[in-house]
This record gives sequence, C-alpha cells and structure tokens, in this order.
Amino acid sequence: MNRRKILKTAALATTAVGLAACKPKENPTATANKSKARITWKMVTAWPKNFPGLGTGAQFMADAINAMSGGRLTVEVYGSGELVPAFEVFDAVSAGTAQIGHSAAYYWKGKVPEAQFFGAVPFGMNANEMNAWLYHGGGLALWEKTYAPFGLKPLPAGQSGVQMGGWFNKQINSKEDIKGLVMRMPGMGGEILARAGGTPQALPGAELFTALQTGTIDATEWVGPYNDLAFGLYQAAQFYYYPGWHEPTACLEAMINQEAFDALPDDLQSIVELAAMAANQNMLAEFTANNQRALETLQTEHQVKIRQFPAEVLAEFKSYADEVLSELGQQSTLATEIYNSYKSFAKQTRNWLQISDLAYLQAR
Repeated sequence: MNRRKILKTAALATTAVGLAACKPKENPTATANKSKARITWKMVTAWPKNFPGLGTGAQFMADAINAMSGGRLTVEVYGSGELVPAFEVFDAVSAGTAQIGHSAAYYWKGKVPEAQFFGAVPFGMNANEMNAWLYHGGGLALWEKTYAPFGLKPLPAGQSGVQMGGWFNKQINSKEDIKGLVMRMPGMGGEILARAGGTPQALPGAELFTALQTGTIDATEWVGPYNDLAFGLYQAAQFYYYPGWHEPTACLEAMINQEAFDALPDDLQSIVELAAMAANQNMLAEFTANNQRALETLQTEHQVKIRQFPAEVLAEFKSYADEVLSELGQQSTLATEIYNSYKSFAKQTRNWLQISDLAYLQAR
C-alpha cells in the first residue's frame, strides 16, 4: 500500500515538472516593455483652460506628470466646457470618460455632503493647517474613504490661501444688508449665507462676470485679487470685501479614476501622487506671489473700494458656521468621523499658531 502511494506521488511530481518545462517562461523584455508603454490620460477641469492660479495649477500638474514620466504618461488638459461642463467633472471621472478631474470638493455637496470638509470650511483651517491634516493628520485617508464608493482616488492639488470676501454692488454696513442679497457662493458658505437671510447661487467661474454685470446676482465671491482681476470683476462691482471668512483656503483636488490609477505601474503611480503634491504647493506660492500685485492694480488703476466686513456681520456668519459644520458632522457615520478628526486637528494647530504665526505677524 505504501509502495503504491510512493509510486503515485512520484508520477505526479514527474508530470508537474514536465508541465512546468512546457509552460512558456515570462519574458523579461515583455515585462519591461509593459512598464514603458505609452499612456494618455484626459484631465477635465472646473476652470477655464490656463486661467491664472486654478487653470495654470491643473496644467502644472499635467506638465509635471509628462516630464517626470519621460512621456510614458501624457496628460491632456481640458478646460471647463471643452469636454464636460464644470459641474460634471466628478461624474465624468467616476464613469471613466476622463482619468483625472481638477476641481473643488465642495462642488459635489449634493451627491457627497462629506466632501465639503475637504474643500473649504468657513472659519476653519488655513492652507498650511489643511495640508498638515491631510498629509499627516489622517485627513487624506478619510477623503479616500469618502470617494471610494464612486471609484475615485482624491489628491490635494492646490491651495488658494485665505480668499477675499467677495464683490458687492452695494456697501455692507450691518447684518441687515445681507438679507435678500443674491450672491454666488457654493459649499457651506452658501448655507451660512442663506441662514443669514441671503440667497446663495452656485455658478461656475466662467458665468460670474455676466451674472454680476446683468444683475442676476448682487454679489459674488471667487478667489482673490489674482484671479478676480483676470475675470474683470471690478468692471461689474466696485466694493471688494475682506476677509474671506467662507474660505480660509480652497483646497483644490485632483480626483483620479481608481481603475485607471490601479492599472499604472508603481513608478507612474508615484509620479502622479508627487505631481499632485508639487502642484498643491506651487499653487499656494503662485497666489501668494501674485495677489498683492493684483490688489495694487485693482486699487490704483481701477479705483476698487476695499472694505472690511463689519464685526457684527462676521459674528453673525461665525455663529451660523458653527451650526452648519456641526449639522454636517451628524449626517452620517462617516461625516461624524471626519468632523471629529477635523475639529480635533484644528484645535491642536490653533494652539500652536497662537504662539507662532499669529504672534510673529503681530510682532512684525
């Protein structure tokens, strides 16, 4: 009996060796060729192509991928409306119509309310704090968890820094002046405006000038002097308010079709991630370098009237901001997890900023 088992095992082993010998060996050249395959991706954006700061930020990321990959991965950038409208970027990338989308997460509040945490939180963290939370405080992992059901991989791909409060066709002297105000303002800022008695509108950037000039809206926020000068908003309204309470920074996103990303070799995946990180930092530097020059042009050449929001208006917005953020944090189990992480990290960084950035600016 044992002898028969031994013979049977030996026969099976011989057969296996024979089959292995007949199986074609993996060709190292074929593997190398696969890693050198030329791939072309489409990037759809929510901005006009090459628009200062936002559009140039998207192009910066694409150029960085093209250069670092040696042309193995080429990203073609499409401005808003060239391939899909601005507010259809999310669906286009999720469906695989394009492999990358460059936009702002708060645009998707209707389908993914939790995404607003990763775009801009009124009276929330600034650009440096956001980057710290995303890269080193668990924020990016939560963002990935938020987008995973849609087959998307999010990456931070731009920071605006503190924005301006917006353009108004009348002065804001008290909180009563907010009531009945029709203003372009997306995300949580729009909800806060509504509670203060205003009427928020969600419009893509390309439509702002016409809407403000024709009186469809009474006011609009966009980004800051660098962007706003390029759009010519000073021709439609003369009162320019600060601070941008609604967006202490706008964290721009590169959302990537997960299936397309997973199909890339490891080195190209790393290149995409590093290009997004470089674009994230470069955009903040670009805004910082250009905002002051643009502000001076707006004041000296176009006689724009720079105004600060009255304290009572900011206090009103702040009270509603706390409500809106808290309510968003209760909409789902995931929202609660993100809310707790965001608030905890913001509290920690606030303590440090009190004796670092804030103290230094006051001393300077």
